[in-house]
Amino acid sequence: MTDPGDEAQQADDPITATGQRYARPDADRLSAAALERVERGRTGAVEAAFFDLDKTVIARSSTLVMGRTFFRDGLLSSTMVLKTLYAQVVYQLVGADHERMEQARHAALELTRGWEADRIRRLVRETMHETIAPLAYQEALDLIAAHRREGRDVWIVSSSGEEIVEPFSEYLGVRDVIATRSGIDAAGRYDGTLEFYAYGAAKATALHQIAEVRGYDLARCYAYSDSITDLPLLSAVGRPVVVNPDRELRAAAVAMGWEVRDFHNPVRLRDRLPDVPSPTGQVVAGLTAAAVVGLLVHRLLDRR
Repeated sequence: MTDPGDEAQQADDPITATGQRYARPDADRLSAAALERVERGRTGAVEAAFFDLDKTVIARSSTLVMGRTFFRDGLLSSTMVLKTLYAQVVYQLVGADHERMEQARHAALELTRGWEADRIRRLVRETMHETIAPLAYQEALDLIAAHRREGRDVWIVSSSGEEIVEPFSEYLGVRDVIATRSGIDAAGRYDGTLEFYAYGAAKATALHQIAEVRGYDLARCYAYSDSITDLPLLSAVGRPVVVNPDRELRAAAVAMGWEVRDFHNPVRLRDRLPDVPSPTGQVVAGLTAAAVVGLLVHRLLDRR
């Protein structure tokens, strides 16, 4: 029989707690293999700029736009798509807090368990020209270009899955990403676990890991985000900038004296970057929890 005291001690242990939440004990850290890939991309830069993707670089959710693709391929029902569209409006109006993200993560893992990873990769590649239509902020594109001119590495950081984030980043000309990676079983199907969940404090942990292998001085690095859930990410660098912030993040930024920017000029990525080829490289497997965030946001609002 388990001692209640032992259970309480396990609940307080971060490794045990992570294993209970994500079915893997180290899903809040980049793996050794991931860090090896990061180190191979070292440029010698000692400064970097880290950009959140949704509502910071692009004007809406990068993953919600994939709903039509998954519906067309029979992965999502019409009811789920309608709920996702409804939730996209909610997301634009109120953003995403910790509770919404945790609810979405759990439901998405259950919903996508058993989906074929190669099938998802194929769908994303085949429909990239459609889904790239979402608007990007001109101000964000200008900032990315400015950081490059100053010799800084540029990263896209998103809780969305790598199979979504990497193609978007390729269109932006950004090679480095931090994104969620789901587990895949021996049959090549999503197994309901997360190898890495790029959310909350895990983003800050990843930044510290990356800084160590790339040689970045985080005190001289920049980070941009719109959401209070990225407070750890912003706090990890010496030059945090909040962009189109939700109410909680705006208040935190004012209290800490951080720079606040509001982006107002969205442009079509295909028009803004006409010479960028469509992504042809391998899209890394792992469907993000946020891919079906609409379903959970809808349920959450129903309960209120």
